[in-house]
Amino acid sequence: MVRVNNFFSARKRPKDIELIKKLRGFDKSYFTVADLEKVLNLKRSSLYVTLNRLVKSGVLVRLGKDLYSPFTEAPDIEKIANELYFPSYLSFEQALSQYGILSQIPYVKTFATIRPTKKMVIAGVDVEFSHLKKQLFFGYNLRNGKYIAEKEKALLDQLYMVSMGKRSINIEELDIRDINKLKLEDYARKFPAQMKPLLSRIKKYMGTTPVTLEGEGRIVWGKR
Repeated sequence: MVRVNNFFSARKRPKDIELIKKLRGFDKSYFTVADLEKVLNLKRSSLYVTLNRLVKSGVLVRLGKDLYSPFTEAPDIEKIANELYFPSYLSFEQALSQYGILSQIPYVKTFATIRPTKKMVIAGVDVEFSHLKKQLFFGYNLRNGKYIAEKEKALLDQLYMVSMGKRSINIEELDIRDINKLKLEDYARKFPAQMKPLLSRIKKYMGTTPVTLEGEGRIVWGKR
């Protein structure tokens, strides 16, 4: 992460420093070309030349096509993605990994959305939005400025996609000691019956943690 103090101690043009201060005052995760056109008060024809200079001089970071952020700290990819393709919430492999249910760390940021399935790249990070029906778009909370599925919902979202052949999962390798059984069953009622075989396998390992990454042997923590 680039610290603000380091940025201002570096040799920058006074106008660039004022620009950074002005952009930070908006409390935005990112700025579009249209945003910067208004802030810089430039015509579109000359705006791109200025933006290229600001990127090369380290004043702005190009997050993607026509998308920028001030170079004062590392961009919050999840928050930016959440805002860019709204409504959406972090789920599937990425949420399961953050909860410690999935031991692997996915390189793709995975979101659920009621909008069409979409892929994008933000600051070199792959982001994937998977479509869910409106009746399945629930069970998420706002945390640290971005929406993320509850652990039970993230698991169900993943199982739902697996049941349709759109994702994969090794249930034996999951750490599901902290899954709330009652909440899982309550949420599961809203999902199609085709998920029942997968749910039965999940319930078999409720309240347990795999001893090895291959799922060989399990530690039993108690009923949930």
